[in-house]
Amino acid sequence: MGIKENSNRIREINKVLWIILALNFAVSIMKLIVGYTISSSSMVADGFHSFSDGSSNIVGLVGTALASRPADESHPYGHKKFETFTAIGISFLLFIVSINIIKSGIAKLTSPIIPQVDVYSFVVMIITMAINIFVIIYETREGKKLNSDILVSDAIHTKSDVYVSLSVILSLIAVKLGYLILDPIISFIISIMIIKAGINILANSSKVLCDAAVVDSKKVVEVVSGINGVLNCHQVRSRGREDDFSLDLHILVDPSMSVEESHKLHHVIEKEIRKHFSGVHYINIHIEPLKIKEISTSH
Repeated sequence: MGIKENSNRIREINKVLWIILALNFAVSIMKLIVGYTISSSSMVADGFHSFSDGSSNIVGLVGTALASRPADESHPYGHKKFETFTAIGISFLLFIVSINIIKSGIAKLTSPIIPQVDVYSFVVMIITMAINIFVIIYETREGKKLNSDILVSDAIHTKSDVYVSLSVILSLIAVKLGYLILDPIISFIISIMIIKAGINILANSSKVLCDAAVVDSKKVVEVVSGINGVLNCHQVRSRGREDDFSLDLHILVDPSMSVEESHKLHHVIEKEIRKHFSGVHYINIHIEPLKIKEISTSH
């Protein structure tokens, strides 16, 4: 990915994050105003939960700013892993939110507070939940289109908001029907779902930081082995992110091949790899002569 192309990508990611940030703060303010008005602790907690989403958007903006910096002497492979680090930060925000929900649920069990539920509280929760559903669809679509860890992980984060908002609506209905204990029980279930979402983000981000294989080595061997002049392809390794990864491989060629011919073959292989694997950035091809014994056994 070129500098200009990457710059446009970062600009588009930031645009999405600013839109989501504005929506998250709008949702948070609506929940907090109504929550305090009707004395609903669950709605107030949900409001602060939405406020934390805005904080994760700010973290995302910082992450993309760091990731957009070009490669330098200290970071010859660029700074894109900062975006992955930011995704991990969002996963920890999810863990913190879930712990707070559990604490709130325990507090409701020990000291129950009966909120003054009215029609406005339901209307606000339904509107804010609709906004969150829009955010999930929009952010997931843009995240996949732009290959952004931050947008995809933040969309997963927002899914937890829908679950939390749904639990608040159910708890308000339960209060109306006189089943106060359902409020904390539902919040415990939701907290488990949020923890699961955080674990998924952490697992996917860890694969990048731990240099897990990005592409199937067999597919690379299949592509390279079909090129005229390549007698064998092996030791294929890949690491990085799906949209920006490095690829190492060894190939065996006829020992009589000249340096100039092997250099031309190198360019042909690189061009073919880029055609089949769009996310590859760095390609390291080690060319070896095929031994005479190996030539005789291969025929």
